[in-house]
Amino acid sequence: MLILDEPTSGLNPNQTHQARELILSLAESKTILLSTHILAEVQAMCSRLILINNGRVILDGPIEELANGVTELEDRFRELTA
Repeated sequence: MLILDEPTSGLNPNQTHQARELILSLAESKTILLSTHILAEVQAMCSRLILINNGRVILDGPIEELANGVTELEDRFRELTA
């Protein structure tokens, strides 16, 4: 298991791409827990999303069932956490 907190924060676009590629390759054989508030990162790297608000799980499921693209994911996030 690998736990990552904001793994691409502060990286330039090339470094972000390299980090994403590395994380995705590791995910083929490892469980990776990614903690981030950057929903584009979630969309690019995650197959499942667990959204926690005020210490409670408010959403849990496959990315493709929760939203179609980053904009919808952001809308869903605001809807659930407002």
